[in-house]
Amino acid sequence: MKSRYDVAVIGGGPAGLAAAISAREKGAESVLILERAKVLGGILPQCIHNGFGLHYFKQELTGPEYAERFIRRLAERRVEALTGAMALSVLPDRTIYAIHPEEGYMTVKTGAIVLAMGCRERTRGALGIPGSRPAGVFTAGSAQLYMNIEGCAIGSRAVILGSGDIGLIMARRLTLEGAEVLGVFEALPYPGGLTRNIVQCLNDFNIPLHLSHTVIDIRGDKRVEQVVVAQVDENRRPVPGTERVIDCDTLLLSVGLIPENELSRQAGIEIDGRTNGPAVYENMETSLPGVFAAGNVAHVHDLADYVTLESIRAGAGAAQYALGQTVPDTGTITVKNGPGVRYTVPQYIRPGRVGKGVEIFFRPTAIFAAVTIEAASGGATLVRFARDRMTPGEMEKIVLPEAFLAKAKDEITVSVRQTVPAKGAS
Repeated sequence: MKSRYDVAVIGGGPAGLAAAISAREKGAESVLILERAKVLGGILPQCIHNGFGLHYFKQELTGPEYAERFIRRLAERRVEALTGAMALSVLPDRTIYAIHPEEGYMTVKTGAIVLAMGCRERTRGALGIPGSRPAGVFTAGSAQLYMNIEGCAIGSRAVILGSGDIGLIMARRLTLEGAEVLGVFEALPYPGGLTRNIVQCLNDFNIPLHLSHTVIDIRGDKRVEQVVVAQVDENRRPVPGTERVIDCDTLLLSVGLIPENELSRQAGIEIDGRTNGPAVYENMETSLPGVFAAGNVAHVHDLADYVTLESIRAGAGAAQYALGQTVPDTGTITVKNGPGVRYTVPQYIRPGRVGKGVEIFFRPTAIFAAVTIEAASGGATLVRFARDRMTPGEMEKIVLPEAFLAKAKDEITVSVRQTVPAKGAS
């Protein structure tokens, strides 16, 4: 261990791996990854299905294959990685306090930090589902870990609550292992996962998807024996008389992800209530100078490839900051969400630090068909983008060219202008 590193990355998942490699390639002489797990890769090692790498590598890879390509690059670029290391706090002077089984209590001095802690799943406790507390209730990610890493069978008759991507993938995985998936129940009027996963994981295996439905009771003594499902109204409240009892031994929860930002909050970093992640600038720098955020810690992504591309930008920004190569600010533009848009990332743009343009990621609030995305400032539309279809389960991206940013005032609002009625607005 060195006494000081140019860049330290907290988290060794897809975001941390890409950020560390990018920082090294941009000139940072010493780069360190602190990963609390025993191995690098984050959730990727347990994602044995394919679908990774289509955007970044132009190849279809499994999660372990995708992770391995980046882990090899770490060694080639002499990036240090310390697994089993838990970061405890981040100070404004970019000092990290951490603990490690062999190194003990550690003080890591840095020139810049990238936060890449990822996210965690919402549990039954967060949902407040009534009923008993038997075995057989899993989050979709924990079920994936048990099956794909530990080699354990988790049940034979399963119900899945929520239509997030991991839940959809686990519906297929359970079916392939011989279990019967009795249905996926989603409280929203639209699915929460990617369209390709709806098709490949549900439709191809004749697994029914019930929208505007939820689980209102869990029954069982030592093991789940039944769940009670019901239709919900537009306020997501159960509709009396629509209850249905399903005999099962397993309930999987795929009801959303929460960015891991305890360290961010402790450091006093501004958190955006729309994303539950740090508010960031165009290069993924947070409100704490020299501290950057990338991947699911900033906002929940649907594709690991997008995590990689975003994290490359964060790593490059961290290297530039550590090496004193940042450009002085010439003003800041605040990016806001208008009608049809749930959130925007980045939240702030410094035009003087933008090259040819800046990418804006966002999620729509509903399923839209034949729409126009508009970026407006000072009452004037700067640029428009057409989309044939958009859904909340799939992240959208637009690029604002440098020339348009020069015309912007203090704020830019991204909105969706609908030409065909939306479905499932929330």
